[in-house]
Amino acid sequence: MLLPNVAEPFVAPADRDMLPSERRAFVLTHRTSVFGYRRRHDGPAMSVVHYVPTDGDELLVSTTAGRAKASAVTRNPRVSLCVLDERWPFAYVQVYAEATVDHDRALAVDLLAAVAGRISGQPVSDDARPFLEAMAAQEDRVVLRCRPYATFAPSHRHPGEETAGAAPEVPGNVAWDAPDPG
Repeated sequence: MLLPNVAEPFVAPADRDMLPSERRAFVLTHRTSVFGYRRRHDGPAMSVVHYVPTDGDELLVSTTAGRAKASAVTRNPRVSLCVLDERWPFAYVQVYAEATVDHDRALAVDLLAAVAGRISGQPVSDDARPFLEAMAAQEDRVVLRCRPYATFAPSHRHPGEETAGAAPEVPGNVAWDAPDPG
């Protein structure tokens, strides 16, 4: 099930490292990311996409079957999403995921509606569904199901910084489902 949009996304702490639970909250309450995947030649490809989280810990991305993203996922399922905060001070969480291409047309339409609702801030009316169904068919829309396995968040600690009594340090890379430290 697609998770609904939230009015106020999680605000990353500016004075300490994000805990694993806060990284997940950040990802689940934002909407914009840079989708990265391996190319056959040159460096990684990146494109800005809106994504929608599910209640099953997936991040869904809409694309067309003929786009490079879908082809790349078929070749190599390892992708990354750099989830961006749209407010200052700018924060981000990098998500590493295993992706698959899902050709379920009804899901593709549901995802188009969810993305449109996230962009506009308003749910898409049922009147728009036939238009979205026609668009999904015409564009051969598919869904990239991204299953996170790890995250990276930048540290706000500085070398030599006094940490006595401070929140626990969280290493840069942690498992998606890691518990908060102690």
